[in-house]
Amino acid sequence: MAVDVFADVERRMKSAVEALQRELNTVRTGRASPSLVERILVDYYGTPTPMQQVATIHAADARTLTIQPWDKRMLGDIEKAIQKSDLGLTPTNDGAVVRLTLPPLTEERRRDLVKVVHKKVDDAKVAVRNCRRDGHDTLRDQEKAKEITVDDLKRGTDRLQKLTDHYIAELEKVGQAKEQEIMSV
Repeated sequence: MAVDVFADVERRMKSAVEALQRELNTVRTGRASPSLVERILVDYYGTPTPMQQVATIHAADARTLTIQPWDKRMLGDIEKAIQKSDLGLTPTNDGAVVRLTLPPLTEERRRDLVKVVHKKVDDAKVAVRNCRRDGHDTLRDQEKAKEITVDDLKRGTDRLQKLTDHYIAELEKVGQAKEQEIMSV
């Protein structure tokens, strides 16, 4: 029935917001955060593995990350993975841990990062609108199959739009918070 449609659409919209939050955690701000490197894939004995599964990652201070692998032989692989990533950081290896020092962001780089945030927010909005479209298609199919009435279709469409508006507002709020975090010096 229509109730199942709304539950599914809302679950998918909620997951789009959560996915955006995870994505934005990987965008660099002025401070060091372990989430910056957690998802970088490291070659772990031939298998691409997220860094958080092969090492302990700590923010030593506001500008330094330390990555301590559980297996010391992984130091070189971790360094290579960081250098290949789009972070633009150069790791240093002291034989026990890999250190990443984040330089302060320039105003131009901050503006570029804000553009990246806006693109990710727009992509998430498209995902939410696709959820709305799928829900609307399901409601129309139910109406054609005479499972719901035309009035139910109209009410369902209005409810879908309210859900969409709510989750798009959530996405914008998440994006604005990240933008403020990037722009604060």
